[in-house]
Amino acid sequence: MFDSPAVLPLSLDSLTALLSIVAIDVVLGGDNAVVIALAVRNLPPRLRARGIVIGAGAAVILRVALTFFAAKLLDLPFLKLVGGALVAVIAVRLFADGGEATEEKSCTTFLGAVGTIVVADLVMSTDNILAVAGASRGSLPLLVFGLGLSIPFVVFAAGFLSRLMDRHPIIVVVGAAVLGKVAAEMILTDAWVAGLANPGTMGLYAGEVVGAVGVVVVGKLRLRLMAGHARP
Repeated sequence: MFDSPAVLPLSLDSLTALLSIVAIDVVLGGDNAVVIALAVRNLPPRLRARGIVIGAGAAVILRVALTFFAAKLLDLPFLKLVGGALVAVIAVRLFADGGEATEEKSCTTFLGAVGTIVVADLVMSTDNILAVAGASRGSLPLLVFGLGLSIPFVVFAAGFLSRLMDRHPIIVVVGAAVLGKVAAEMILTDAWVAGLANPGTMGLYAGEVVGAVGVVVVGKLRLRLMAGHARP
């Protein structure tokens, strides 16, 4: 896919390609900002910004590496099915795992948040990776530079969302529902599932609604179970 390491000559074409990469990553990065904000919301304030930057940066680096295999990855059966199920599990856990992070647990929570960001970003970004790969027109330096420029947007959006979640807990519910919708979309557009069920447009919309509601319902049930186990 990337035959030449040379960057595209400075021209209108290369500028257009660069802007296309940034636009794609910004437009499609909303879901990623949501999962980052949910992942870091329980970190102490002094670790929150660090977790966002490290997690988003690591995810972008791995996304660049995966771009080489994007076209083949999207055709593999069960890949998006497993990825969607993983996103659903992550969404339920992030929704249910509330509370303030203590000093004793801050290190583990920080590493767990970064790991969650990287895993969720990768499994949610298969379609995005292919779109960005096409926009880069075969230039790896252009791809890296374009994705690098997108990091500040994702960092800003995730930081803003995490602060909003502190003030308005309902946004946590909305964020979990968004991830549930993404999970359902991934599952229903998996090559094997689509060939077996052929859900169509209306079936896809219905599945996304079920996924969004399902994540919130299961998350609330987990919260009740956790509260019950915490009682003496």
